[in-house]
Amino acid sequence: MELFNIEGKKAIVTGGTRGLGYGMAEGLMEAGCEVVIVGTSDKVLEVAEGFRGRGFTCYGVKADFSRREDVYRGFEECVKKLGNDLDILVNAHGIQRRHSAEVFPIEEWDEVLNVNLNSVFILCQEAAKIMLKKGYGKIINIASMVSWFGGQTVPAYTAAKGGVTQLTKEMSNDWIARGINVNAIAPGYMATEMNRALLDPDNPRYQQITERIPANRWGTGEDMKGACIFLASRASDYLGGAIIPVDGGYLVK
Repeated sequence: MELFNIEGKKAIVTGGTRGLGYGMAEGLMEAGCEVVIVGTSDKVLEVAEGFRGRGFTCYGVKADFSRREDVYRGFEECVKKLGNDLDILVNAHGIQRRHSAEVFPIEEWDEVLNVNLNSVFILCQEAAKIMLKKGYGKIINIASMVSWFGGQTVPAYTAAKGGVTQLTKEMSNDWIARGINVNAIAPGYMATEMNRALLDPDNPRYQQITERIPANRWGTGEDMKGACIFLASRASDYLGGAIIPVDGGYLVK
């Protein structure tokens, strides 16, 4: 199991207070990592304290990734808490806004692109500056099912996740020969706060989605742990620019 050993590695998990980010942060800590989680409210400090109460090494940093200056400040604070080092970056933060394309407010377009794409680029870039110096690092971005298809009433989210997918491939090309693996996980339909509007069992769309999932259920943060640990470990050293679906088989139905 040495291939999957990440004990003692230093990691940042954005969006780590809930949902998929929480699950991946928990998985990394269960595997022995020291983790900084990032969130937009004081809840991140409470969640980090809860993890410490379970015996994990965890710190919380509050940052608003819709503001460019806060992306840089938040990243710098995370790295300081990790002793000015970094091995693993998981970009699991994101927001959702729903309107049909013809009425989508331009202010919300800017907000979604800033949080879901622009901040991801900055965080990857800043992480690489540390990782390239030591010739080692693992960057894990979070793509989406809309990296392949268009979705509906989510034009900004779809554009951002398409961007994350292509950015993951480009950065892999730039950095894999210098020791940094950049890959992405594409979650399927997950029972998280972001999908609250779809989770009503009486919603016809909920029924349509569930019927298409061969696993016959929506995913959870627990389902993200295995792929995250794989991409954070030496087992993925020859993997670059991959977009791994964790979707209960949805894409192949």
